[in-house]
This record gives sequence, structure tokens and C-alpha cells, in this order.
Amino acid sequence: MAKQIKELEEEIRALSGEDKVDLLRALVDELDAPPDSDVERAWLETSQRRYRELIEGRVEGIPGPQVLQRLRERLGG
Repeated sequence: MAKQIKELEEEIRALSGEDKVDLLRALVDELDAPPDSDVERAWLETSQRRYRELIEGRVEGIPGPQVLQRLRERLGG
């Protein structure tokens, strides 16, 4: 098995850049699972609820620069 993988790797490295990109896209497409409609629906419901809460004044938004600064501090950057 290891020999086959090594041979495949050598063949792939010999491909043009464009062919490598095409191969990668095909492999990623094959590995990606189809979208889960339940997850999509849950995200939509959550985003709509949060938007209503913001518009109705039940929650207060945080300015983007402040959010980014907090993230930098947490990540040590």
C-alpha cells in the first residue's frame, strides 16, 4: 500500500498546477457531506431570533472593532 501511495504522490507532483487544483477540488467535493437541511434551518432560526432581539432592544450589540479587540486579547495577539 505504501508503495502505491508513493507512486501516486509522484504522479500528482508531476501534474500541472491547474491539474492539481482540479484534482484537489474533485477530492474535496467527494469528501464533503451533503448539506444538512436541519442544520441550515437551525442557523436560520437562530439568526432570525437574534436579529429580532437586537431590533426589539432586548439585547445590545457590540461594535465590531470592540469584538475584534477582545478576540486579539484572548488569542494573545
